[in-house]
Amino acid sequence: MPWPGVMRKRAKKRPPQGRRIFGLTAHSLHLYLRPFHSICRRSGQYTMNHDNSKKSTERPQIDRSSSQDSLDELSMDDYWKELENIHETSKNNHREQEVVVVKEPDEGELEEEWLKEAGLSNLFSESTGESLDSMVFLSTLTRTQTAAVQKRVETVSQTLRKKNKPYQVPDVRDIFRQQSDSKEKVSGESEPSSVTAIENKNEAQDEVKDDPEFSLGISEKTTLLEDVPVSETDINLEISFAEQAANLKDSSIGKMCKGKEDDTQLPNFRLPKDKTGTTKIGDLAPQDMKKVYSLALIELTALYDLLGTEFKQQKAIKIKTKDSGLFGVPLSVLLEQDQKKVPGTRIPLIFHKLISQIEEARLDTEGLLRIPGVAARVKSLCQELEAKFYEGTFNWESVKQHDAASLLKLFIRELPQPLLTVEYLKAFQDVQNLPTKKHQLQALNLLVLLLPEANRDTLKILLEFLERVIEHRDKNKMTLNNVAMVMAPNLFTFHGLGSKTIEQSEFVMAAGTANVMRFMIKYQKLLWTIPKFIVNQVRKQNTASQKKEKKDKAMKKLLKKMAYDKEKHEKQDKSPNDADVPQGVIRVQAPHLSKVSMAIQLTEELKASDIVARFLSQKSGVVQALKKEEVFLYEIGGNIGERCLDDDTYMKDLYQLNPNAEWVIKYKHS
Repeated sequence: MPWPGVMRKRAKKRPPQGRRIFGLTAHSLHLYLRPFHSICRRSGQYTMNHDNSKKSTERPQIDRSSSQDSLDELSMDDYWKELENIHETSKNNHREQEVVVVKEPDEGELEEEWLKEAGLSNLFSESTGESLDSMVFLSTLTRTQTAAVQKRVETVSQTLRKKNKPYQVPDVRDIFRQQSDSKEKVSGESEPSSVTAIENKNEAQDEVKDDPEFSLGISEKTTLLEDVPVSETDINLEISFAEQAANLKDSSIGKMCKGKEDDTQLPNFRLPKDKTGTTKIGDLAPQDMKKVYSLALIELTALYDLLGTEFKQQKAIKIKTKDSGLFGVPLSVLLEQDQKKVPGTRIPLIFHKLISQIEEARLDTEGLLRIPGVAARVKSLCQELEAKFYEGTFNWESVKQHDAASLLKLFIRELPQPLLTVEYLKAFQDVQNLPTKKHQLQALNLLVLLLPEANRDTLKILLEFLERVIEHRDKNKMTLNNVAMVMAPNLFTFHGLGSKTIEQSEFVMAAGTANVMRFMIKYQKLLWTIPKFIVNQVRKQNTASQKKEKKDKAMKKLLKKMAYDKEKHEKQDKSPNDADVPQGVIRVQAPHLSKVSMAIQLTEELKASDIVARFLSQKSGVVQALKKEEVFLYEIGGNIGERCLDDDTYMKDLYQLNPNAEWVIKYKHS
């Protein structure tokens, strides 16, 4: 009998409390309730019972008014059944898995590591050679981001003074005083070191703001926060999430926290159109993505600080892992061996093949992902794949759809470190504690930006596949809730943290992590968007860096000589088509498609897609053979490294934002 039928039959026999909510057997209920004293259903948080005199025979106190009770009952059964399957598979496989030890940081160590991740480690190193870059970086931060940095700087400063006096750790004031002296600024202020360090950024900010060629409208003043959209379903990407939260903290957020959001209904969040173009992950050059990572980390920390949720990065001690094979192999190792066979591949070949195998049998199968494959057969297939996959001798025709689905989930669970990483797994889990769905979505957006590229790409392919499964829900009976409940244990219960931790955390995280999983599936297109305020901060950093460089006389002289030589060389080879471009006209090049550049008059309605279409309409055999989806218009240079433009970018608006850019049509990732 199929599992859904079994659960409906079993549900009729359940008592009204405890098991009715979570779909547990009597044995499972005893197992999972043993470590806990009280349950707060609404937040998904559970309080550990440290008093051994109190036994767990008490029934959990259920808040019947909680919206969580209205979650599909079968979906909760899906979660616990999946958990049971995972434990059974782990026991049958008898895999010897290294336990990842999460190191408990010493006082100040967590903050120091955070500053390193944010690119501000030089504040506490003996070398101050990169302090100029730090000043540029600090000059672009919002007030809430600055507060987050200042909080960690003060903690580390106090810790280092206590611990490292013999080592003469440089004082933060000394580092930034060098910059002040170089600007002939009168020093001698008696403010605390961290305050001095952070507030000295104001001069650099003023220099950027005074630049008539660079006005981004980044909200650093509370007056600009009045532009936060009224609609609860609009996601404002132009203003820092933490700034928005700060502006609402004393009014709406307090009311929202007291109210009850319906967890079963997810809003249709939308992104208002941005005339300068939406920036997706993968659209920016690596040097700019590095800046995005630092800014996203600071922004996420500032948001968590404001909303009263502790943000802690976990650190795993390195363990010995397999250096070949398929299951239990680090993503980086898998990709390294896969790229030797398929250059440029961005996700593991076995992962891609398992998804393809599931889809080849159609996605209409009832209970897809929920009904497990036969355990003995899955184990045998796993061993056979290890031996034959790369040889190309594995017989895929013998793999049943449910077995392939079980192998896919097994692959995710067997990763030496979780797909969401040891560093940020807890932060993903803690998203459930944020007060509103909008805050949760904003936090998830920032967390996705923090994932390593391989993890992010693999997660993206997984979420897109899950979305396709849900599209067939009328036939396969796998709704968003069902899929989230089945997949949450596979992403959020990590074998490497030790069995005791798992047993407790699985029960603690059940409803909360399933909701986080629902968010990631439903809003995945939004999650892969880089907020405009972060892109604008990258632009500010690039502009500020360029201005600093120009102040260096030696560099200025060198650049002048290089510019003269380049100009002289270009004048010799310049054709009539390369004459100076008049105002309101851009010159677009397409070196991979045509030898001739094209001068294009900017209009209010001209979009990036229009420019690409003009090139593709040329009567050239090479161009005609291409599809529009294969090439894109790029914004290169000026205040950005390189950025792939989406089709709906209005070119006149973008030109005003970055008038010194070059415009090039080329293949993406070429």
